Amino acid sequence: MSISAGQFLILGVAAFVFTGFLTWPVRAIAIRLGAMDVPNMDRKTQIEPVPYLGGVAIAVGISTVTFAAVLFSNDNTLIIERGLTAIVPALILGMVGLIDDLLSLPPWPRLLVQTAVGTAIAFVLIQTGTLGIAFNNDLINYLVTIVWIVGICNSINFFDNIDGAASGTVAIAALGVFYIAFNRGQELLSALTIVTAGATLGFLIWNKSPAKIFMGDAGALFLGIIISVVTIRVNPGVVPAWKSLMIPVMLLAMPLLDTCVAVFSRLQRGISPLTGGRDHLSHRLVRAGFSRQLAAISLWGASGVCAVMAVLVYQYPDSLGSLLINVFGALWLIALGLFLRAPSHD
Repeated sequence: MSISAGQFLILGVAAFVFTGFLTWPVRAIAIRLGAMDVPNMDRKTQIEPVPYLGGVAIAVGISTVTFAAVLFSNDNTLIIERGLTAIVPALILGMVGLIDDLLSLPPWPRLLVQTAVGTAIAFVLIQTGTLGIAFNNDLINYLVTIVWIVGICNSINFFDNIDGAASGTVAIAALGVFYIAFNRGQELLSALTIVTAGATLGFLIWNKSPAKIFMGDAGALFLGIIISVVTIRVNPGVVPAWKSLMIPVMLLAMPLLDTCVAVFSRLQRGISPLTGGRDHLSHRLVRAGFSRQLAAISLWGASGVCAVMAVLVYQYPDSLGSLLINVFGALWLIALGLFLRAPSHD
């Protein structure tokens, strides 16, 4: 199987156009069903009710384009076995998120399902030898993979707290993975990441400030599975291995920072980390005087800088790798300290 750069571009554009067009009728259905995010709690930042089933459009867009690509491939067995490792679990978690959107599930059942799905994915990846970077100990591989998948799922869900933040950041991270996977000849991974980037950018047309639709938990959990799996399946081939391991962390640095800030802040205040609140990065930026739109753009910009640094670590591991990782680590820790010092509520 050999996919040209032009074919990858077609996949990305197809996902962008299809998801962009699909989002509007999904929005209309959400309004008809009354699936609206109403600003009836302190942690809500919008003024008017906004429909929140946008995750359905994202999931359908990515899945449809991916399955269509399978039909036109001449190696369907391999693609179904390996390429859909992320799609099926993502659809399962997306369905759980959709139920949560409609019925408001408690946090613990969602966490249990995420852990079960993460365990199943870890089993498949380890048994098929498709982890991008594997340790010499299977127990460590299982623990790291499950924690990464569950952690990123919740980080993307947490990060979806202001117009376009999560969708834009996932698109940036997916493009970073695409660049590395394409250069490394990981064609299935390249295809899935370019489709994911295209779909999230198509959705972003409607999700940017002022948002006309939110992705909801259905979209956040679906994308959480996709982006967590592709970041651990990509194999940068950088030595020593710790430099390769830092690349996924750098690609998803902002959602991870947001989660750490929110969790540490809540623990300091003696409340559950799973409790919602206006203590995320976006909320703190808005309290500092940023507009909602500028806060989202700032988060995209920071994600973009981190993604460029990750790509440079891959591209120049010997000459720039260690320096960039050290600079990244220092800046990330400084940002963590500064955000934790900022007011956690109005």
